[in-house]
Amino acid sequence: MPTTQQLQDFAQQVRRDIVRMVHAVNSGHPGGSLGCNEFLTVLYQEVMDYSTNFTMDGKNEDLFFLSNGHVSPLLYSVLARSGFFPVSELATFRKLNSRLQGHPTTHDGLPGIRISSGSLGQGMSVAIGAAQAKKLNGDSKLIYSLHGDGEMQEGQIWEAAMYAAGKKIDNYIATIDYNGQQIDGATDDVLPLGSLKAKFEAFGWIVLDVEKGNDIESIKKGLAEAKSLTGKGKPVCILLHTVMGNGVDFMMYTHAWHGKAPNDAQLEDALSQNPETLGDY
Repeated sequence: MPTTQQLQDFAQQVRRDIVRMVHAVNSGHPGGSLGCNEFLTVLYQEVMDYSTNFTMDGKNEDLFFLSNGHVSPLLYSVLARSGFFPVSELATFRKLNSRLQGHPTTHDGLPGIRISSGSLGQGMSVAIGAAQAKKLNGDSKLIYSLHGDGEMQEGQIWEAAMYAAGKKIDNYIATIDYNGQQIDGATDDVLPLGSLKAKFEAFGWIVLDVEKGNDIESIKKGLAEAKSLTGKGKPVCILLHTVMGNGVDFMMYTHAWHGKAPNDAQLEDALSQNPETLGDY
């Protein structure tokens, strides 16, 4: 198991990757990518049981589905630094003929990518289908998914949530990036979400709050508790309270960096806040 310091070093390097990737093509989504960084770091570096010898069937391994596909810079960095494909390939992000498109796609066969995502609201349905397939196949491994809180405004989410509880999909852990921001502003201003905890519980889910969603130890504890609650007849939801743009001070606490690339000076500022730990690509 990696130490907390090793996980922090990994996350710090991922932050560098994210801002460098987006800056290089003047396109992409740094805010949410930075906000979910520590979560995906812990998930891939400590929690999930998977093989980097990637196959689409994913038998006898835990599977992850990214629903909020615009945070692809984060997923690509974590996958590369976890051994799915060369770290050097991060330099091709959003470039012509690259496997690393702005939203993940499957047609180019990028290891670690199981669905094309970015059409918000769909990832939970796919994850539930995969979880149900594991049950039918007698596969005891778990399914994980990640969603934005703005994505909770999509009706398909609640159809999927109702199905998962009704069919007792209890080998599934869905995590909501609960930062209160979306592309057009604060979620409370665009379309208030009310209490997501009360909503998911009313739909028959077990719900956990991780109040410090950018803290490695809090995430480890939350994921461990979530795993302990699987197999009890209900799907599990983690409400991960994060800060958009976490780790780059001028990007934090605002929707302004949802889909905006840093300029040269801003890149240098961001990198100065996150010294290299594992080597740039």
